[in-house]
Amino acid sequence: MRQINTVIDSFLVKTGLSKGVGQQKALEVWEEVVGKKISENTEALSVKHGVLYIKTHSSAWAQELQLKKKEIILKINKKLKKKIIKDLRFM
Repeated sequence: MRQINTVIDSFLVKTGLSKGVGQQKALEVWEEVVGKKISENTEALSVKHGVLYIKTHSSAWAQELQLKKKEIILKINKKLKKKIIKDLRFM
């Protein structure tokens, strides 16, 4: 008998929904990946076509995070165990 998570994963792949689920997980791990200080000054809004949209409390935060973009993308994808996020957009 197969485990339920194996069955669900198989279903998501067959129906093409696995990418969307992975993108949703990126929103859920944002706080854990970036830490408390950054998460207090940002909000992960949505993911579309591999681009994670982040609302920042100020342009200074957007600029600071722009400098850390590659590092954050690597951390998110490592946490998700897949290359799901390709870019970050700060607003």
